[in-house]
Amino acid sequence: MRAVVVAAAVAFIISLFATPVAIRVFTALKAGQPIRSLGLASNEGKKGTPAMGGVVFIVATVIAYVAGHLALVTLPEGQIAQVQPTMTALVLLGLFVFCGALGFVDDFLKVRQRNSDGLSARGKLLGQAIIGIGFGIAALYVASSNGQTVASEHISFVRDISWLDVGKVGSVIVFVFVITAMSNGVNLTDGLDGLATGASALVLGAYALIGFWQYRHWCADEAYAQANDYCYQVRDPLEIAIIAAAAAGACVGFLWWNTSPARIFMGDVGALGLGALIGGLAVATRTTLLSILIGGLFVIITVTWMIQIVSFRTTGKRVFRMVPLHHHFELAGWSEVNIVVRFWTVAGVCLAIGLGVFYSDYLAAVG
Repeated sequence: MRAVVVAAAVAFIISLFATPVAIRVFTALKAGQPIRSLGLASNEGKKGTPAMGGVVFIVATVIAYVAGHLALVTLPEGQIAQVQPTMTALVLLGLFVFCGALGFVDDFLKVRQRNSDGLSARGKLLGQAIIGIGFGIAALYVASSNGQTVASEHISFVRDISWLDVGKVGSVIVFVFVITAMSNGVNLTDGLDGLATGASALVLGAYALIGFWQYRHWCADEAYAQANDYCYQVRDPLEIAIIAAAAAGACVGFLWWNTSPARIFMGDVGALGLGALIGGLAVATRTTLLSILIGGLFVIITVTWMIQIVSFRTTGKRVFRMVPLHHHFELAGWSEVNIVVRFWTVAGVCLAIGLGVFYSDYLAAVG
């Protein structure tokens, strides 16, 4: 537990105090966010606000992960020994960093070209697919000493569903889909000050709880497994908890500066990175289908966006005033802060239901 708390605290402090430095640096570099003219009240006055703020909480998370590891083992003499990073950590942090780097390229092109185009949709999807395939192969083919891999060959809900075996190739495809879908879901949600940051912090906090719960009920813990029939077949659940807690803490620290009126935006570097990390956490904790509930806000915004696109292309009519969904409510007259707080509430309700389902499976098994 100490390592999880240390990681969250370190990430929060770094993000809180490093973000204003990033604001000054990006302002000096004139790395302001280009804003499309959509006739939205929330867009007024935002042009030129520093972008690429996601760099701060990605770096903060990596540093906090190291700090959490340093807190894991203390030698009798009081010296601290560093624990080697696991494949789980390499996959999760790798997704965070590499998808963040893809987003950084997109943000850089927007700033350099002084427009909101950046990478094409096809370019983003191709980049996400390549990153997903690379880390998906590592997650499926690199096993620990007891044969456990980061990802599973089964589709999972609260745990692996034994009869849904998709094989290694199928599992890599599922891995790529989950990473891409969640990454784009967070990116679509990032449209109002603090919306995606706050929602991501909630979801990451939920996965920190899930990871720590799995660590306390871990099949690899022989002392626990011998005395209990109910345990979780996952790899490195404490690592999962440390990384999720660190990312959540970093988002909360960043939110201090990102909430309305935002002094800095996370940009695609933050949105794509966070979404990929959340997708990776879903796969690593064996809660792939449950992530539809835990990340419910991202799913709702993505699904409504798809409904709008399909409806307009097939019938020429719009179901919503504008997508992503938060802009629909803006045009309906809701204030930006109103929308953000209410959407955070929706996110909280969704993840509470998801955590309830997760815990109910344990209660059903142990009575």
